[in-house]
Formats: sequence, C-alpha cells, structure tokens
Amino acid sequence: MASSLALVSWLVLVLTLAMAVSKTQVEAARAFFVFGDSLVDNGNNNYLATTARADSPPYGIDTPSRRPTGRFSNGKNIPDFISEALGSEPLLPYLSPELNGDRLLVGANFASAGIGILNDTGIQFINIIRMFRQFEYFQEYQGRLANLVGTTEAQRIVSEALVLITVGGNDFVNNYFLVPFSARSRQFSLPDYVRYLISEYRKLLMRLYELGARKVLVTGTGPLGCVPAELAMRSPNGQCAAELQRAAGLFNPQLVQMINGLNSDLGANVFIAANTQQQTNDFISNPGAFGFTTSKIACCGQGPYNGLGLCTIASNLCPNRDLYAFWDPFHPSEKANRIIVNMILRGSTNYMSPMNLSSLLALDTIPRI
Repeated sequence: MASSLALVSWLVLVLTLAMAVSKTQVEAARAFFVFGDSLVDNGNNNYLATTARADSPPYGIDTPSRRPTGRFSNGKNIPDFISEALGSEPLLPYLSPELNGDRLLVGANFASAGIGILNDTGIQFINIIRMFRQFEYFQEYQGRLANLVGTTEAQRIVSEALVLITVGGNDFVNNYFLVPFSARSRQFSLPDYVRYLISEYRKLLMRLYELGARKVLVTGTGPLGCVPAELAMRSPNGQCAAELQRAAGLFNPQLVQMINGLNSDLGANVFIAANTQQQTNDFISNPGAFGFTTSKIACCGQGPYNGLGLCTIASNLCPNRDLYAFWDPFHPSEKANRIIVNMILRGSTNYMSPMNLSSLLALDTIPRI
C-alpha cells in the first residue's frame, strides 16, 4: 500500500513538473506580430465583407485539411515559416474569436489583403484593415495582453517580439498603375511617387517603434512586373512589365536607405530590410535551380499565364504545386514562400540589410528551459 502511494505521489510530481516546464516554455517563447497585405494575411479578411478573400477552394489545397484558411496560398505563407523558425505555433488572425487566453502570448496577425502604405490604396476592396487600423488593433491587443499578464510583462513581451511588416506592392499594382491616368499617376511622376511612399512608410515604421516594437523585419516589394497577372495584362512577349519593374527598382533601394537612416537615428538595429525583389528574381530568372518548371505561369488561374481574374474552383489548376513559383496570379506558392523565408533567415547582405533574421534573433536569444 505504501509503495502504491509513493508511486502515485511520484507520478503527480512528474506531471506537475512537466506542466510547469511546458508553461515556462510557452511564456519564454518569442511572440510574433505581423502587419501588411495579402502576402502575409492569415485570414483576417475572412471576417470582413470584402472581395479580397481567400476563403474558397482551391486555396489551402495543400494544408492538412485541404481546406482554405484565408491565406493567399496553396498552403503555408511567409509568417507560417517564420513561426516554425521561432519554434512557435502558427499565428491566429487578430479577428479570430479563438485568439484569447494563452493564445495571446504567441502573438497575432493583423494583416489584411488589399491594403497599402497609403489609405487610398485598394479602395476597390472597400472593407479592409488599413495600416492605421492594424496599429489600432495592435494597441487593443496590448491592452488585452496586459489584462492577462500585467502591464510590465506585456511590455516585455512586445519589446522582445519579432515584428514582420510587408506592405508596398499594392501601392503600385492597386493604385498608381491600377488604371491608366490614375489619380496618383496624375499627381506624381513615378520617382516622386516612390519618394512619397518611402516618406509615408517611414511614418508607419516609427509608429511601430512608438508602440513598443524593437525587432522589426521589413520586406520590400517583389519584382512587380514579373507576376503572372502583370504578364497577362501588360506583356505580349512574356517579358516582365518594364514600368512596374522600374517602380520596384526605385522603391527597394530607397527602402533600405530609409531603414539604415532610421537605425542610425535610433542608435540601434531595430529594423532589418529583406530584399524580396532580389530573392524572387533569383527563382524567376532561373526557376530550374530551385526545382520549379515555370516562374511565369500561375498554378491556379485562367487566361495567358493563368494570370487573369481570381483563383477559383473553376480555374485551371496544376497537379503539382511544387513545380510552380506562383500559386495564383499574384502570390508565391508554398514552396516559393519557404525559399523566401530561408533567405530571410540565412541570406547574405545581398539579400538582407544590415543582417539576416537569424543574426538579429541571436543578439538576444531568449533562454528556454
């Protein structure tokens, strides 16, 4: 009898220690916050009355459930692979009713498809979460987190968290170049428009800093003129659309310059820039080197390059998504997203400035039990 009681006591002790270790690991894990557009939206737009949604098949075809998740992907997107690198579970969209209790400790995704740096970008999508509103939600989140763990601990979680912001592409494709003689193209020459965007982006990054962010990964635009949608609309010969490529070529170097200046002003490497244009150019110019058979044709779509309209159940659908750099007319495939994140994590200064993400996170690695 005594030995049975001892065994029970021992099992209770082991279970208690295991639960304590598990709780400590969750609390010690680095939180992750995401802001931006459809490249990083994890499903916020599913809760909004907007056409900018990825809530219908065949989106999500390569997830375990084979069902759409709100990600503009056949499977995982960039935040999902970064979460894996952090050793965390995938983020929930901020509007998800499941985001409560201990799930708040993991972080949240505030991104919304269709938005841009400017508030007039994506007006055709009507009900989307523009950047100023994403930041308001972030403030709201911090209040909820403080109610859970206390103000001091909430501030620590936010300051030690990784923040990803991906925005800017829509300011070209869904604003300046959306229609001929758009309002912004009549207001600005392209170089002046880029300078204006960079000045507005700087304000967004400073607002993130004011809200407590201290480790911010900032991605530039991809090669805008090379996505299947732009090839279908602007390229009779399959060459990347020159004016959109010019836009990306102006925007990305100025973004890096602005970020370097911000870090200098702040006296710390708060922001790191990912040259996603160069990253994506690599597998667009040489798809075979990355295991792709094409970087021009979308897996899901219709028309030239499968680049017209939306990806729907009636669209052409490739049988093997891993052979395609683009999943739909605008968005990379899951495999391409994995390649992009690998370069963000480990890339040289050709891709990352002033350092890659692994180096940034190693500066203050949070110990785990």
